[in-house]
Amino acid sequence: MKPLHQIIRKPLVTEKSNLMKETGNVVAFEVAMGSNKVEIRQAIERAFDVKVQEVRTLIIAGKTKRVGRSSGKRPNVKKAYVTLAEGTIDFFGV
Repeated sequence: MKPLHQIIRKPLVTEKSNLMKETGNVVAFEVAMGSNKVEIRQAIERAFDVKVQEVRTLIIAGKTKRVGRSSGKRPNVKKAYVTLAEGTIDFFGV
C-alpha cells in the first residue's frame, strides 16, 4: 500500500462539504488520481481512526485557461466523498 500522504492530498473544506458533514456524516477529500476506493478507505481509516461506510469518487476535469495568446490546461482533480459509519473527523481541533 502507498503511504497515506500519497493517497490523501488534502481535505476539502467548502460550504457544500461542511453542509454534507453536518447532515449526512460525509467528508470530502482531494485524493491522488491513481488511487482507488479500497486504498482511500484504508487510508482514511488508518489516518483518522474512524470506520468508513462508503467511498464515492469523481474526477473533475481541469479548466482551459488563456494568458494572452497562449493557452494551457489546469490539471484534473480527483475527489472522494467518504461516508463515515461511526466517529467524526475534526480538521481544526476546536
